Amino acid sequence: MATAPARGDGDIQEGEIAIVASQLRPGVHVRLPVPWMQHQFLFSSFVIADEEQVRLIAAMRLPELFCDPRRCRVEPLPRPAADTVDPNATAAAAAEEARLAAVAAAAMAEKQERSRVMQRHREGLDKAQKLYFQAATTVSGALRDLPARPQAAVAEVLRLSADSTAALLGDTDSALVLIAERAHDDRLAAHSLAVMTLALLIGKQAQIPPAALPAIASGALLHDIGKLQISPSILRSSERNRHEEAIYQSHGASGHAAAKRAGTLAAPVLDAIRHHHERCDGRGFPDRLSGSAIPLTARIVAIANRFDNLVNPLEPGRALSPSEALSVMWTRERPAFDEHLLQFFIRAMGVYPPGSIVRLTDGRIAAVVAAAAADKPLLPTVMVYTPEIPRQQSIIIDLARIDGPAIERALRLQERSPEELDYLLPRRRINWCHLSERRC
Repeated sequence: MATAPARGDGDIQEGEIAIVASQLRPGVHVRLPVPWMQHQFLFSSFVIADEEQVRLIAAMRLPELFCDPRRCRVEPLPRPAADTVDPNATAAAAAEEARLAAVAAAAMAEKQERSRVMQRHREGLDKAQKLYFQAATTVSGALRDLPARPQAAVAEVLRLSADSTAALLGDTDSALVLIAERAHDDRLAAHSLAVMTLALLIGKQAQIPPAALPAIASGALLHDIGKLQISPSILRSSERNRHEEAIYQSHGASGHAAAKRAGTLAAPVLDAIRHHHERCDGRGFPDRLSGSAIPLTARIVAIANRFDNLVNPLEPGRALSPSEALSVMWTRERPAFDEHLLQFFIRAMGVYPPGSIVRLTDGRIAAVVAAAAADKPLLPTVMVYTPEIPRQQSIIIDLARIDGPAIERALRLQERSPEELDYLLPRRRINWCHLSERRC
């Protein structure tokens, strides 16, 4: 049968054939030609799992369905010569029809509730994104003003740190944007904001007293201020000579000196600025401290800083997925970090950290948008790539709450098409949104 470009739910799409309900059986792909909220199934396009789904679709009495043979595990049944109605329909058939109607009604009610949950989640994502842009703008301005107006800039950073800490501790639904979409033009501001939020996550997971968290936030926001005095060409270089490397390694000490001139920062904040490149094995800089001699704030910021640099490097082609970054830090780089704090970080991020692109067991591609519960670490909340549905109405599923697909494996961003990334991660940036309160 001829195909035509997609124009809507009721239009045949490229590669599809038209079929009727009597041709369905488990293993056949079907697409329902009605809007998503007008049927009881989780998706409009899927491979039929069992005979019950066949019966439920038949009970919808749709005159036509669509099938993509490329997605079928078995071929559709032969099309009957004509649809006939059995004049001797029995009471059992009527009872079965009533049962199917009740099943469909219950499924629709559950779907409507899931839709309300999805809407609340989207609203939380939108709110978090707005907070991120506001915070990124504030950070950018404060860092820009630091050389000329150090006291005013530091006061702005301290205010933002307090506000961000309160947001992370108080928002039980969306917590805080961790890296949002990294869409801000100021890379240093975006990196500083990401490191701050990740550091707060570690502090919260490690049950550091709430009164100490604002200092962690401030130290994270200001940790790279020494880079403001270094040539961008040196910062961007991946192959520095000895002289350039010495200049680069001076940014902790020079940033510490600049921060001290502001005269209002507590010791833990200054520690994070000076010592965030120290390593627990003593091979860091500037002072080659090791183990517990490295101040706690600096040990926390070091983990957050390294993670963000792995997933958002200067060369995007070298970006690691969140899962890959955690694996690298644990298996290859563990001696550099406080092992207990690294464990807290990995536990908070989960097996599939928010921002991960994953393949589900039904073959669909999704982005993790909220961490899994501690008792179900393999079942986070995901946004599913469904191009037939506008992203503003995207399907968001808590995998722990449905009897359906699970995650098959994590994927690299480089493996996915621009269309998928534009849908799942707008602007093709990692999005660490909504670490669930239950993780902490």
